Amino acid sequence: MAVEPADSAADGSAAPQDFKHTPAPDGQTTEGHGGGGLWMLMVGAIGVVFGDIGTSPLYAMREALHHTRSGVASELAVLGVVSLVIWALILIVTLKYVVLLMRADNKGEGGTLALMALARRTLAKPNGKRSATVFFLGVIGAALFYGDGIITPAISVLSAVEGLKEAPGLGGRVDSWILPISAGILIALFLVQSRGTHRMAAFFGPITLIWFLVLGGLGIFHLADDLSIFRAALPHYGIMFLLENGFVGFVILGSVFLAVTGAEALYSDMGHFGKKPIQMGWMILVFPCLVLNYLGQGAMILANPNAGENPFWAMVPQLVYWPVLILATVATIIASQAVITGAFSVTQQAVQLGLLPRIDIRRTSETQAGQIFVPQVNTMLMIGVLVLLFSFKTSTALAAAYGIAVTGSMFVDTLLAFVIIRFLWKWKWAATLAVLIPLLVIDLTFISSNLLKIPDGAWMPLVFGAVLVVIMWTWWRGAQILTDKTRRDSVPLADLIGILEARAPHRAPGTAIFLTSDPDMTPVALMHNLKHNKVLHEKNVIATVRSAETPRVPESERVKIEKVNDDFKKLIITYGFMESPNVPKALALCRKQGLKFDIMATSVFLGRRSIVPSANSGMPLWQDKLFIFLMKNAANPTDFFKIPPGRVVELGAQVTV
Repeated sequence: MAVEPADSAADGSAAPQDFKHTPAPDGQTTEGHGGGGLWMLMVGAIGVVFGDIGTSPLYAMREALHHTRSGVASELAVLGVVSLVIWALILIVTLKYVVLLMRADNKGEGGTLALMALARRTLAKPNGKRSATVFFLGVIGAALFYGDGIITPAISVLSAVEGLKEAPGLGGRVDSWILPISAGILIALFLVQSRGTHRMAAFFGPITLIWFLVLGGLGIFHLADDLSIFRAALPHYGIMFLLENGFVGFVILGSVFLAVTGAEALYSDMGHFGKKPIQMGWMILVFPCLVLNYLGQGAMILANPNAGENPFWAMVPQLVYWPVLILATVATIIASQAVITGAFSVTQQAVQLGLLPRIDIRRTSETQAGQIFVPQVNTMLMIGVLVLLFSFKTSTALAAAYGIAVTGSMFVDTLLAFVIIRFLWKWKWAATLAVLIPLLVIDLTFISSNLLKIPDGAWMPLVFGAVLVVIMWTWWRGAQILTDKTRRDSVPLADLIGILEARAPHRAPGTAIFLTSDPDMTPVALMHNLKHNKVLHEKNVIATVRSAETPRVPESERVKIEKVNDDFKKLIITYGFMESPNVPKALALCRKQGLKFDIMATSVFLGRRSIVPSANSGMPLWQDKLFIFLMKNAANPTDFFKIPPGRVVELGAQVTV
């Protein structure tokens, strides 16, 4: 049984659900919170949405200054880098994501794939066809998210643990242990995923809130070192710095971009917290604290150029060094947790939408809807993170590989935003281009700068993302070919009913439910049951599980029943792309619509297809074999759809692709 491939998706990373924002019944996010609830959601958002961007001060300034000519932190270099960082935060995070893209929500959900869903629906033709270009952009965005996901935990945790080098009282005695300590923290983080993180999630927001206050406080503490740093608020210094440094300035932009990695999380997690809490968190706390910290780092370096070697840890007073080190480590763990949880969420959505084969998805909380654990993805991420950690060994080396996947994902967002702004919001061409061309220029500039990192390790997330694109494309295309072939080889249900009326088979008591991807065609399992067992049940339900173009489907719209004749009924079960299918629960809803049956006298029939590669399938032979491999390793549909194993009957057929 294959779930009907869908045309849309969402890319939001799942938030720890103790602070979960509940969508309104119509699917739109509710903005009319009481004052206390709104502030609590803001605190929750700070703990999840801003974790990645909140750890950037640990390494962003250091990496940008390292690329200046001769590595000397001259006055113009400091003013220029701080100016570029501040204006990157303003243009990319504030204007692009907080102001513009957060308006483009899919029933309250955000993210690259939610944007893709909205764009495809907007461009849908009368015959139901969707834009293949928009679909492929969404696939690329999802794949790049995973590429980013294997680097974020490694560079975040390692950059915090590297603070031990400057820690008072150690004198470099633990420098050789920094890598093992980082690896131990990350391994422990991945191992606890199966237990669920909802109990710890209540602490994420307050801890990260304290972290941002510490960032702002450290910045204020050092502003007095050289108040002339406030000149960096003028874009003039950033432009002058780039012009003076020429090609080197272009290279530095790749390091400046490290300050805004994590910006896409504001949009991705919109469905978990709502627009207003995220916007408030950014404008009231996160943005001011980040700007203050970067200004403080700049003022300190102007006063003491040697501090540019590792500016963040140089700005921490010895008296509070250890508490800040511990807090930084915890903050990076929280940021890593958000990325891991996000990967689980994206995987769930991709499976629902036919981009990936069925995969084992486990719920870690009975009460928190977004708390899931995907063992295969967890293992893949852990291996990838550890390989990166021991390959690059330092956060400086990891920074060379960081950023390219994020810039690519942001570029995809801008391209998809064009469809929304022009064709959904119906802005005039002049207004659309006036807004998007500057954003595209910024994206392309940062992408070009980060492409220079490819020889230094940026090739790794690109290769990882490319492999995932091939896998997603192969699965989607293979499923299409398989569906088309099955449809050609099957008998229309209407024709079968005519045959059965002319030649009635033996009738068996009870109800049979046949799961199929096409309710208009006779399911393979039904044909085999008639052909080999020569029997038809008293009641027969042709059931199809579909994924909607919206994140969630109300219970009132979950099931749709259509009577074909006295023997057959069609049942369409619909889930949103952020929901997990549960067929027994859906069947229970059928009783309210008049479809009653005894579950203990009901058999669920599944068609098990054995795939054989063919040179004439429409895909290259290697792709056929990849599709077959994915099909064989897909999760059992009985487990995926939560069907009681004792009620399932599987009937197989051999199909070529």
